[in-house]
Amino acid sequence: MNKNFFERVYKIVEKIPRGKVMTYGQIAEALGTKDARRVGQALHANSDGSKVPCHRVVNKDGRLAPGYVFGGPNEQKNRLAIEGVKFIDETHVDLTSCMVQ
Repeated sequence: MNKNFFERVYKIVEKIPRGKVMTYGQIAEALGTKDARRVGQALHANSDGSKVPCHRVVNKDGRLAPGYVFGGPNEQKNRLAIEGVKFIDETHVDLTSCMVQ
């Protein structure tokens, strides 16, 4: 069950365009659940950061993941900044300019 759910999460995350982000809640909603935490668990379990761009997923307020699996929040911020994502402060992206609708 988890494997199928995790794979479905990865399929959605793979489609997030460069320079854009989605929230855990948006992904959960797209999967027909309200369990955003489970989406986070799937992303934390991801072993292929080159194929599944987990760095493009933030919380509902635009906050970076404090436990970003591929090197912490600074690495997530660096990856997003390289893609042109704008930030409102050190730990939050500007959702008004970069969130997938």
